Amino acid sequence: QVQLVESGGGLVQAGGSLRLSCATSRNLFSIYAMGWYRQPPGKQRELVATMTSSGSQKYADSVKGRFTISRDNAKNTAYLQMNSLELEDTAIYYCAARLTVYSDWGDYWGQGTQVTVSS
Repeated sequence: QVQLVESGGGLVQAGGSLRLSCATSRNLFSIYAMGWYRQPPGKQRELVATMTSSGSQKYADSVKGRFTISRDNAKNTAYLQMNSLELEDTAIYYCAARLTVYSDWGDYWGQGTQVTVSS
């Protein structure tokens, strides 16, 4: 099992930047992949970005070129750098962990952090 704690959300103007952090209770080398999902108001949760322990990254089309996922193994922390934020990026952002290649997303989530982008 793993516990995930997000931080770094807040209110930002359109065009601004935020960096979200996800602290894990396990060594990141023992986790197959880390991910970020978000749930906009009134919508379903959606994939934002994922990154495997080998460094392979995947992004939603809507955030490509603006968001960057990274991980600091020494700090057991994953990050989501969000630049050029748009109103449509307003959502609750969740950190997620996929422990093995045989497991799927959805078993482990953080508590979520609110990101609000204003005009």
